[in-house]
Amino acid sequence: MLKRVFTIMTRRKIVDDVIQGIVVGGVLAFITFQILAQAYFIKVNGWTTIFGCGEPGNSILLRGACAEVFMGPINVPQEAMYWTTKVDAAGQTLSGQHDYILHFPAGGLPPNNAFWSLTMSDAKNRFVQNPINRYSVSDRSGLVPNSDGSVDIYIQNTSPAGHESNWLPAPTSNFILYLRVYLPGQTILDGEYKVPPIVEVK
Repeated sequence: MLKRVFTIMTRRKIVDDVIQGIVVGGVLAFITFQILAQAYFIKVNGWTTIFGCGEPGNSILLRGACAEVFMGPINVPQEAMYWTTKVDAAGQTLSGQHDYILHFPAGGLPPNNAFWSLTMSDAKNRFVQNPINRYSVSDRSGLVPNSDGSVDIYIQNTSPAGHESNWLPAPTSNFILYLRVYLPGQTILDGEYKVPPIVEVK
């Protein structure tokens, strides 16, 4: 009788240990991936990008890092490059409680041989409902340049008086920005082009 009880308890302990080992191993693997994936991230002016996404023969770690940062299908760099940010120039979380400007100097728009776009999403990567049904701005959306040729994109919850053409509506809560450049220019592929920071103005 005692031998049978001991056998049952031993089996239960082994099963518990196996389950615990799987859970702990999974957690450690996730933490390790998060740490190692950071090695692929390139962060400039608050924006994060990764070079080499979508290329055949990439390691599973690089593919995983790309999939974690950029939602949806990912092309090879020669077809598209991607940036994302959740913070402003000061490193503060982007929030619709503040107003921001993304300022491109004259001649400083993302170089490309197709088009570029800046897309807004909420903190859960969902489109942001807004009164003008605008979810992105691009070189095809009618952005109006300043007198010196520079371009300002107004990122805020309420419409900027006199600058509606350059307005990217934000939610009242936290949000994420994605910049996509299709058939990027050589300065992007060479890592020379730097996306300007998101600057809080209010």
